[in-house]
Amino acid sequence: MNPNATPPRVILRHCAEYEPEAIRKIVAEGLETLGLRPFGRTLVKPNVVSSGQMFKHAYTRPEFIEGVVRALRDRAAAPGPGPALDELAVGERCGITIPTRYAFAGAGYDEMFKRVGVKHYCFEEEPQVEIPLTHAGRLRDYLYTSEPVARADFFVNCPKFKAHPWTTVTFSMKNYIGIQDDRHRLIDHDQRLDEKVADLQYVVQPRFIAIDAIIAGEGRMLTPIPRSLNLILMGNNQPAIDAVACAIIGVDARDVAHIRLASDRGFGPIDLAKIELSGDVTLEEARARAKGFKVGLVRVEKYFEGSKITAYAGPPPDSEKTDYCWGGCPGAIEEAIEILRLFDQQCDEKMPKMHVIFGDYRGPIDAKPGEKVIFIGDCAQWQGKLQGEDVKISSLYQQRSTKDPRHAQGNDLYRRMVTITAELFQARNDDYLRLKGCPVSVSAQVFSLCTLGGTKNPLFDKHEVVGVNKAYFEWKAVTAANRLRGIPYQKVGPARRGDGRPELPTETAERGKTS
Repeated sequence: MNPNATPPRVILRHCAEYEPEAIRKIVAEGLETLGLRPFGRTLVKPNVVSSGQMFKHAYTRPEFIEGVVRALRDRAAAPGPGPALDELAVGERCGITIPTRYAFAGAGYDEMFKRVGVKHYCFEEEPQVEIPLTHAGRLRDYLYTSEPVARADFFVNCPKFKAHPWTTVTFSMKNYIGIQDDRHRLIDHDQRLDEKVADLQYVVQPRFIAIDAIIAGEGRMLTPIPRSLNLILMGNNQPAIDAVACAIIGVDARDVAHIRLASDRGFGPIDLAKIELSGDVTLEEARARAKGFKVGLVRVEKYFEGSKITAYAGPPPDSEKTDYCWGGCPGAIEEAIEILRLFDQQCDEKMPKMHVIFGDYRGPIDAKPGEKVIFIGDCAQWQGKLQGEDVKISSLYQQRSTKDPRHAQGNDLYRRMVTITAELFQARNDDYLRLKGCPVSVSAQVFSLCTLGGTKNPLFDKHEVVGVNKAYFEWKAVTAANRLRGIPYQKVGPARRGDGRPELPTETAERGKTS
């Protein structure tokens, strides 16, 4: 049976609080309504981009995943025909280069894993499988995903309902960024980010989707503003459920590029007239709960108005045919400054006046003596005078075709910190400096800003430093042990499925298409 058969269905249910048993009942009823039963290797993918008290509204709550896992077990154990459930697991790769082990611990997932007795994967610790792509309009001919994702028979997507400063929203499809490890997820995480997300849809389509919208996140994705919606969204088709989520907050799904692209490529409809809605909350009632929801799509120049940071943004490379890099460095600095504000209430007072430049900027830079000028990203370029000196910053951008995922290099937390420390020290007496990268990640910009501004470094926070270091060295120990056992980091795919049959992404995509 094709679980994504026409018409795609989306269920809107009220949920008053994060109570696992209530969530279990709601999700079990959703699975039954959709006629779904987990089987084979069943993998649940939450959104645990970051964690801890400072980021408590950024991730899918562990109580939510506990309810989902218990409901999947209930459904698998119910009488009825169908293949057996061989494995039930939860897997994720968190964001900003910290170890997923640390994110799981900080989000309360470790206690939930023990309580429920469910297996879990940190995707960066697993072999990465090469997935070939053949569809028209693809950015690349292949990409990589973690082996547990590539071999999943029944994939369950459990994102957090949030705004996003790069892609407008992060619902079901955007959650796929977490099926790649750092060295692969940062490739094409730039002005073509929406296209990258659309390409990732060919890896696997979820049989079941449950979105945590009990407390949603407005404005940003790492440091969102909490908004109680008291909703659980469930469905069997990814574009359809994302389109309904967009409708709830008053966004046209066709204005969100990755949702539009996936729908145009046949993964599912985004026209509400072609989606079957049900549940105990109507779309109109859900819209009333979300009235005024802020998506946070703000250009960097506007974002820093009134602060000690002045931002200037030109277009990314001309060949990309776009006037702003929504998916790269500008959005990363917005998230970075919000993280610093969370960890240091005096961040804005401590921060010296500085100027940050992105892309091919052609205008003046009004920097006074002593105000540092920072060119961020490989595509940053500018020519003019700074403090009476002629300055020419040339682009270091490498064309997309020269970046081969097979040879992508990791740049983990501490390696990047050492590199940035050296760059900042070397330029300590200069009027300007350049931060290299495409993109320059959130974590790199956090470290750069706190070093230049003298604010607290989140990584050295007394509540964080022990846990981060413990998780980091455990991660490195696991990957070292894998190498000693002869387990390759990268495998040429496709992976073997539960029935021993190799399944190409094109076949997976066919399961996700509507007829």
